[in-house]
Amino acid sequence: MNENLHLLESSNDSSPIIVLSWWLSGIFFLIIVLLILYVKRLRNHLRVNAKIEAKYQEEYESCLVTYLYSGNEEEAFSPEQLLIISELKESIVDPFKRKIIISTLLKLRNEISGEMGESIDKLFVKMGLLRYSLAKLRDKKWDVIAIGIRELTQFKIMGVNKLILNNINHPTKEVRKEMQLYLVHLYAFKGLEFLNVLETPLSEWDQIQLLEILQLNNDSQIADIKPWLKSSNDSVVNFTLKLAKLYNQFEAKDELIKLLNHKSEEVRINTISALSHLNILEAKNILKNSFNERSLEEQITFLKMMENVHENSDKPFLLEHMHHENFEIKSLVMEILKSINFEESDLYEVETKKTITA
Repeated sequence: MNENLHLLESSNDSSPIIVLSWWLSGIFFLIIVLLILYVKRLRNHLRVNAKIEAKYQEEYESCLVTYLYSGNEEEAFSPEQLLIISELKESIVDPFKRKIIISTLLKLRNEISGEMGESIDKLFVKMGLLRYSLAKLRDKKWDVIAIGIRELTQFKIMGVNKLILNNINHPTKEVRKEMQLYLVHLYAFKGLEFLNVLETPLSEWDQIQLLEILQLNNDSQIADIKPWLKSSNDSVVNFTLKLAKLYNQFEAKDELIKLLNHKSEEVRINTISALSHLNILEAKNILKNSFNERSLEEQITFLKMMENVHENSDKPFLLEHMHHENFEIKSLVMEILKSINFEESDLYEVETKKTITA
């Protein structure tokens, strides 16, 4: 009794801070217990959902495989296929089941090609799934829009490019990327027409992806790249310069030469690289005459170009820059001079050694 009284008196005499600490500790402990119970319940819920999803996926996959092998050449859809379509249509009303059906279709679409792949594309439309993908394009959430465009790409749904183009300058990068992939996947070079009105930057990774798709497409009819070289969007110009190199667009020579005076240093450097690849010799004199006014990177890129297109007449220019303050430029000049066959070659050997030991 005395001990309990002593504890009570001690607690009453405790600092308010200590009392508050005890209260907060109790509250935090309660929160932790509730969170543990919530996480446990959530995990159980996800585990149950995963089992249900696996069950439906197995069922739908079996159904779709049967569909693929039930077709015949006489009819667009055989009676057996129409029966399967009817059954699946009842399931797609449920968003949960619809999501599983679409993911199963995509799984099969990625595993097969040819006529069977086209059969899946037709099934996607026949079941009425197209309207759900199109509805996603009108959603306010950017991730839903991106998923909708991706579905249209994966099932090769053509004829909706005008709707897709509404997202050309969408504020979210992921949506713009899906739009670009849709157009190039399905329309190849013709799909690049979005470059005419693109205002947002085209990232380096996006450019690489688009180029890879174009190369896989094997479309020999490349679009006219000249308008894109005049774009006010620097990233579009840089991407077009890659196209010029990859597809040897010598016809764009005049537009390329004009880009040597572009406001962007990156564009000018990429232009010199493209001119070098295309072996456009007219650019050499322009660059020689403006060499001192150009940036260090431009000068280096130009000298790398000269390694492949040098002539004896370039000797005075090279001698002028033989003692350049930049090591890389000096080395490039020396190498070019050495490769030009004339009697002073020993002198350049000596100068090169001085440059290396300096």
